Amino acid sequence: MFDRLFLAHPRSIGESYPEHAAMAARFGATMVVGGLACIVHAVFPAVFATTASDRVKQLYRQMKARQPAFKAQPPAFSDPAWQLEYEI
Repeated sequence: MFDRLFLAHPRSIGESYPEHAAMAARFGATMVVGGLACIVHAVFPAVFATTASDRVKQLYRQMKARQPAFKAQPPAFSDPAWQLEYEI
């Protein structure tokens, strides 16, 4: 049970528990910062105009860089079909 709850997933992606915990906490903090920026942006549209979009792109790049099978592919958001008409 302990192995399944704490060690199996980090091991499956080639990380120790502390490495995985640190990475997950950093990703979570980045998402919280982006979310707070969105809330402030909702009230004051001129503030944090691209912060949330920048955070999402940053996380996407980091997650894809950690997956060896996807390293050869360009990021999806660089494809014109994925370009947004606006950013949050």
